Amino acid sequence: MTIYFMLRTGEKNEFHLILASFFTPSLLLFGIKVVTLRLRESPSKEIKMKKKFEIHVPGDAKKVLLHTCCAPCSSAIIECLMQHGIRPTIYYCNPNIYPLDEYNIRKDECTRYAQSLGLEIVDADYDHNHWLRCVQGFENEPERGSRCMLCFKMRLRDTAAYAHAHGYGVVTTTLASSRWKSLEQINEAGAWAVEPFDDVTWWDQNWRKGGLSERRIAIIKEYGFYNQQYCGCEFSMRRLETQAENKNA
Repeated sequence: MTIYFMLRTGEKNEFHLILASFFTPSLLLFGIKVVTLRLRESPSKEIKMKKKFEIHVPGDAKKVLLHTCCAPCSSAIIECLMQHGIRPTIYYCNPNIYPLDEYNIRKDECTRYAQSLGLEIVDADYDHNHWLRCVQGFENEPERGSRCMLCFKMRLRDTAAYAHAHGYGVVTTTLASSRWKSLEQINEAGAWAVEPFDDVTWWDQNWRKGGLSERRIAIIKEYGFYNQQYCGCEFSMRRLETQAENKNA
């Protein structure tokens, strides 16, 4: 008869396996064998759980006016809002976009996406000359400079005024998703835009987090959206053209 014993040693994960053999029925010890066992320690794996992306609408409002610059920038944001039980109204206010054909292409893509989701889209007036007067003197400012701030303020003030007139308590913008734009500028402009309206709150959500950038790429492919390579105004377009010319020179 053989009896097995397992004894822990002083070392981590080390044991002695003792095999004791006896003659039966007298249980006379016949032999003993000791085997040292060392358990292999599996390398620890840090399991990182991606934190669920949560949004917190100011005042838990369910009626949100979303200033939208284009379909690519708005796609994942709108999907996220709807997943959280919010059906935004899309406000297309972009008099900065040049030329008019470009404006209409972007507007049509926003409309196509809104209609596919059953959402309302509002087309603000296109007055590019008025926009030019607003940024006059800052035409040569770099991207993220003073011209961009003036542009944001104009468009977001128009959005806030519409929200005030039509009963929307919260406004936010898809501009915050663009890598070409400064979040600090956008939030400063948004806070300024709602100042005259006590019943309208600026929602400074960071729409670049929570995997929305990756989801945006997927939706662009799914819908085959037109995806522009400049922000919209002729000044950013000219710099893009200059860069291309220098590259090909």
